[in-house]
Amino acid sequence: MEATILLAMAFICALNGDSDFCAYLCETGLKQYPMNEFMLLIRNEGDGKAAMSPEQHLEFVKKCEDYIGILQKVGRLVAAQPLISEGKIISKKKGDWIESTVNTAKEIQVGYYHIRADTIEDAIMIAKGNPEFEYVANASIEVRPVKSKEDQTGYLYPKG
Repeated sequence: MEATILLAMAFICALNGDSDFCAYLCETGLKQYPMNEFMLLIRNEGDGKAAMSPEQHLEFVKKCEDYIGILQKVGRLVAAQPLISEGKIISKKKGDWIESTVNTAKEIQVGYYHIRADTIEDAIMIAKGNPEFEYVANASIEVRPVKSKEDQTGYLYPKG
């Protein structure tokens, strides 16, 4: 089973042409001990996929599915979902609630990956393998550690 997963990872990585991501996952992918959790927040400036043809968009989606599949098989993925561009932003100033529409012409979050990795450097290596960088010229990924426990109270945050 382990050899099959490593072979599948090597094949997908070869298709993506990202040898660093491939080497990282093949080296560390099947660890079975507790790891830290990180959020990969995918951002685009405006509609980064608007210039794609339908064929290019389908190719992009399939590469994302492959990327997700690899992360699942090696136990690194907690969750992943794209976000629909419509939405609202709420804030509270001086006791008053303010509601505004997400401005899709600016940088917006288009999705997220909740992953497991040993260190932030490992999480960054996983993020660098994301197909968003191959298909969207103005993509960025914010890599943030997830806090699982409050230091002062010892409260453990619930997991899905």
